[in-house]
Amino acid sequence: MNNKKQKLELTWIGKENRPKLEPRILLEDAAKSYHAKHRVSDNDIFDNQLIFGDNLLALKALEAEFAGKVKCVFIDPPYNTGSAFTHYDDGVEHSIWLSLMRDRLEIIRRLLSDDGSLWITIDDNEAHYLKVMCDEVFGRANFAANCFWQKVYSERMDARGFSVSHDHLMVYQKTDKFFPLQLPKDQNAAQFGFFDETVKKYYRRRSLRKEGSESLRQDRPSMWYSITTPDGSEVWPVKPDGTEGRWRWKKENVPTNMDQLEFIKKDGTWEIYVKQYLEENPTRPPATFWPNEEVGHNHEAKLEVRAFNSQDIFDTPKPERLLKRVLEIATNPGDLVLDSFAGSGTTGAVAHKMGRRWIMVELGEHCHTHIIPRLQKVIDGEDKGGISEAVNWQGGGGFRYYKLAPSLLRQDAYGQWVINKEYNAEMLAQALCKLEGFTYAPSDAHYWMHGHSTERDFIYVTTANLNHEQLQQLADEVGTERSLLVLCTAFRGRGDYPNLTVKKIPKQVLSRCEWGHDDYSLQVENLPKAPPATLSPSPSPASGRGVNVAQGGLFDEGDAK
Repeated sequence: MNNKKQKLELTWIGKENRPKLEPRILLEDAAKSYHAKHRVSDNDIFDNQLIFGDNLLALKALEAEFAGKVKCVFIDPPYNTGSAFTHYDDGVEHSIWLSLMRDRLEIIRRLLSDDGSLWITIDDNEAHYLKVMCDEVFGRANFAANCFWQKVYSERMDARGFSVSHDHLMVYQKTDKFFPLQLPKDQNAAQFGFFDETVKKYYRRRSLRKEGSESLRQDRPSMWYSITTPDGSEVWPVKPDGTEGRWRWKKENVPTNMDQLEFIKKDGTWEIYVKQYLEENPTRPPATFWPNEEVGHNHEAKLEVRAFNSQDIFDTPKPERLLKRVLEIATNPGDLVLDSFAGSGTTGAVAHKMGRRWIMVELGEHCHTHIIPRLQKVIDGEDKGGISEAVNWQGGGGFRYYKLAPSLLRQDAYGQWVINKEYNAEMLAQALCKLEGFTYAPSDAHYWMHGHSTERDFIYVTTANLNHEQLQQLADEVGTERSLLVLCTAFRGRGDYPNLTVKKIPKQVLSRCEWGHDDYSLQVENLPKAPPATLSPSPSPASGRGVNVAQGGLFDEGDAK
């Protein structure tokens, strides 16, 4: 028998198909960006980002700059209840949903910092399949918790069968460096429901006698001793059934101040409790059951969004208190929070009020009808609902609005792939820097420095047809201590340029991505048909950055970065 542990994997139709995503650039629309008219505090944050566009392409667009930098990702994806997939049978819709989620989760994992965490709200329809898929993407050891949010405050009387009262809130960590933060205890919480009139403090009782596992005398003999009670009798840690138990602490650790102990006589037997004051235990570990009294419910969430758009109430908002609880556990002020299914914008609104940096992505028109008006009220200090009072929100800060650039390549009237005419020189340079793995940083001193990958390795993008003299001039300016990747539409070279690598565009990038594909959303009618099987051309042998360009400017796939 093979005793090796087998890796559990979830399989579904089309799992092997993976999109070749184009890493788009982001274009700011300053008319939709919004900032407070003045600083409210020194901690105001202005560089938040609201991105309008397909969230898978947006995640890919963020990857180069933000990989390893996001502390917390919260997503509230479509639950795949069937409403979005009315034209497909159940088996197909389930597989499509899993593929679309998997593609997003893989990029999200790369965006997370080593101490970061992912939080996903989901219902029973897909929760358990999602759990197995997340185990595969993140590693089973990085499953942190499955929290249950009580999303309603009463049962539905018209329910057929069970009235569903909860959603799942699945939590995964990037690595074991994630540590959930403790939550503050509520002074009025039931567990601190006793009040000591002497010291004027709330406290809870904790039995001095150990219960549960390892609670017998033989388990810890040093914790078998007697304690003197107020009537002078000696009490030993004997269990109700007469078994010799043990105390919770060693004798030297038991409070010597009798006021810190509480002696209660039940049926002629003394029970001894230790008073644990709230001030001495101000925090508690987060639990996995989140009652609506603590974090809100669906009706509360709808009332919150009605405050900034009463004409078109968002269908499935989340209450601000729910997001506040997530961010309290997963982040500190100044940390970066991402929500790629922004919906009505609750994540950004709460992160903003709590002093966290945020990025939100939304494709639907409610980005403009719900999210922007909501954030404007938050920034202006006019949003008095949600958690505003709890965090004493006064307004301030701002965000920048971005949209995804169109695809870099498009097909012309003859079916040939050409550079999109909507791209100007700056956009083209920025896009090709991202595609080639360079940081876009144009130099004021050198026209050929559009970006860099190291301190000595640069990239130059031009739509010009470069001749031998121009290439030689470039080689002379770059010098022997630096190297330059030149991307141009055509070139004619007659010599050796050891410090240059010259490539044609668009041929250099043609096989990299699915060009012209603008929508990977969770609407199945937007999905492309499976591409026909084709034979890939054999690449040329790989060569180093210092290899000479081919005579006549021939394209060499093997020399791609």
